[in-house]
Amino acid sequence: MASHRRPTPSSGSARTTRVSVLSAAAATAAAALSSGATPAGADPRGTPADVLPRVDRLYEQAERATEKYNAADERRDRLHGQVERIRDRVARGQDRVNRMRDGLAGLAGAQYRSGGLDPALALLLSEDPDGYLDKAATLGRIGHQQAVRLRALQAAQRSLRQQRDEAGHKLDELERSRAEVARHKKAVERRLAAAQRLLGALAPGERGLYDRASRSAGRGDEAFADLLGSGLGPSSARAAAAVAAARQAVGRPYVWGMAGPGGFDCSGLMQWAYAQAGVAIPRTSQGQRYAGRVVPVSAARPGDLITYRGDASHVGMYVGNGQVVHAPYPGARVRYDPVGMIPGAMATRV
Repeated sequence: MASHRRPTPSSGSARTTRVSVLSAAAATAAAALSSGATPAGADPRGTPADVLPRVDRLYEQAERATEKYNAADERRDRLHGQVERIRDRVARGQDRVNRMRDGLAGLAGAQYRSGGLDPALALLLSEDPDGYLDKAATLGRIGHQQAVRLRALQAAQRSLRQQRDEAGHKLDELERSRAEVARHKKAVERRLAAAQRLLGALAPGERGLYDRASRSAGRGDEAFADLLGSGLGPSSARAAAAVAAARQAVGRPYVWGMAGPGGFDCSGLMQWAYAQAGVAIPRTSQGQRYAGRVVPVSAARPGDLITYRGDASHVGMYVGNGQVVHAPYPGARVRYDPVGMIPGAMATRV
């Protein structure tokens, strides 16, 4: 989702002073567009050389927020399913309690007609029989059959209360999860709106520079040169099917929070592609990093998932010849880019 132009500096590493190929290309091209003629006193924040890196950072932040949104949304859906299952159990439990109480009421009626209702049974049929049952049984005031049925009712009522308490806790958790989803959604929207404002202030030719420059990110990165033309095929039939699906998605729009088929964010594309191969993988890029066996990026084969950055906030699928297919960022479409487009790459074989 985020543009893939500048490595994120790592404290204490040699990368702290290194400028990525894309950042340098963007700055050089932007300077050429502006002809280096920024008037004295002009606001430098409006120049392409400054705007494009800021857009890059905003898209990267939006991508991280999107993956948090996806995780919260997945958790909300899971909680909703749990609540519905608990409600079903509560409904069945209530029906069972009602049937048991009806049966005991029938027994009480028969006793009444035959000479009077046992006082113990009358008390035990009340709303709160707890505590009296043991006393009544000890005193011999009810028969064995009645005691068995009343104990069963007592256990059913206790289970029903526990299930209702559980449902209440899950409902509270679900509401908190919904609020969390809303917070992450607002974070994504704020960053995307800020990026669009920055891009909107550029001239049309300058706006196009962002997409053109990002396509060249990382090309010729020596760390991945051994992948070019390796000729290795997919590691399995399901990996081959996932690659075929991902290739079919090329050209479809990036839409944050979506997992196809009409639009995708980065992790949504991976989940959808593997679903077409009959394989379920986690929804988020963080979950996808460990959805299989981690292998060296230099040994990547088509179908392997390539996650990026230390927090795995972006993911693509290796398709061979040093390329990944991925959903890059808002405004772009699913496309091919070099595997070395962002630092911190890891490969996972599903």
